[in-house]
Amino acid sequence: MLSIIAIADDDSLIGHIEPDADIDLLLSLGDLYDVTLEKAIDIYAPEHVVAVRGNHCVATAFPVPTVDLHLRTVEHFGLTLGGFAGSWQYKRLGNHMYTQEQVHALLDDFPAVDVFIAHNSPRGIHERDSVNHQGFDAFLDYIDRVQPAYFLHGHQHCNDISYRGKTCIMGVYGERQFQI
Repeated sequence: MLSIIAIADDDSLIGHIEPDADIDLLLSLGDLYDVTLEKAIDIYAPEHVVAVRGNHCVATAFPVPTVDLHLRTVEHFGLTLGGFAGSWQYKRLGNHMYTQEQVHALLDDFPAVDVFIAHNSPRGIHERDSVNHQGFDAFLDYIDRVQPAYFLHGHQHCNDISYRGKTCIMGVYGERQFQI
């Protein structure tokens, strides 16, 4: 079993888990300061760190040893991981914001993964009640097409779990530990 910690959205909630095992993967789902990510890396000492940026993040490189998973895939422990940064473009200017059409085009031929991490949620799943928190339709299409085992997201300030087909969709607010 792999021990995983996922973090997102609220810097003050990071670093409070007392892991019951060595952490294999740290997944950062966006809207955190780099200093918070570095703190989580120092506290949890994960073997690998992967991340995507949120809509409130600046467009800079992640701190070492973090791998930016936006529109990329990596293999760790026999699992393929991939990701997508940002949120729906609810205002004209901002970092890491996309229209529904842009996300469809970008994910149209994205390869199958076992674990997909994103800042935003799939449309209609874990959405908050404001236009700023609209999920992506393309995420639903991707889940239906490739059926990743896990889809993790931040942005919605929830720690809910839902299923779509065989895919476990986990919302992360603050931090969450789980095993796969």
